[in-house]
Amino acid sequence: MHSGQTEAVADGPGLEQWQLDGSSAEAYERYLVPLLFAPGANVLIDLAELAPGERVLDVACGTGIVARRAAPQVGADGHVDGLDLNEGMLEVARSAATDDEPGIFWHHGDARDLPFSDATFDVVFCQQGLQFFSDRESALREMHRVLDTEGRLALSVLRPIEYNPGWALLAHVLEQHVGPDAGAMMRSPFPSLSTHDLRTLVADAGFQDTTITIGIGPVRYPSAEAFLRREAASSPLAGPIGALDEEKRRTMIDDLETALRPHMDDNGVVFPSATHLVLAHQ
Repeated sequence: MHSGQTEAVADGPGLEQWQLDGSSAEAYERYLVPLLFAPGANVLIDLAELAPGERVLDVACGTGIVARRAAPQVGADGHVDGLDLNEGMLEVARSAATDDEPGIFWHHGDARDLPFSDATFDVVFCQQGLQFFSDRESALREMHRVLDTEGRLALSVLRPIEYNPGWALLAHVLEQHVGPDAGAMMRSPFPSLSTHDLRTLVADAGFQDTTITIGIGPVRYPSAEAFLRREAASSPLAGPIGALDEEKRRTMIDDLETALRPHMDDNGVVFPSATHLVLAHQ
């Protein structure tokens, strides 16, 4: 569970390790984008009410699904830029963009120092990136700076892990079998931000007329083992999990399956994912 730019942050251990190498970025695009980030991109684009001709920036774009979905909405008269700190993610973003989408401009850069002039964009998106920034306040101020007078911000950030039970159970199993760092890493995408905290952060950056809603959707995997393998392949957890011998991995999968049993049906594992959705205006 990860999106885009990642840096050390004050929320706890694990965040500083969330930089994906090339193979992890490819797995992220293959497994997590269709499951989580493509539906999430559609929600953000609907929230922002994109119009033809608008100028769009996708901050912490990861493999670029929000930018790729936004491009046809703004059309040839519009303009879409994606920015991320991780070159591996940007490489996958460039290769994933198709000829059916108007040109997207990809940038390697830091959310705390956006390489754009003031009032450059009509809409700034940030899907599941805010929780990874080392300085959330500076990043939000930068997003505010690059927005034009009538511009708007649309972002999503996962609710605390207690509202995301499947990942909470996975974090506990990883802690038991791999170690405390693995558990902390799994918990790190789920910041301890309340609705009030988010509203304050956004307002302090200069935004107005903020609306925050809670989105809840199902997440489904064919099995507990697929859940573990796909999350590991798409994250820095691949290394420590891969270092376990086969017997230890098998025991870990068995324990995860037992923990997830209340969330299992005839088609595999299903549990809710809860996220904050923020729409704010310049």
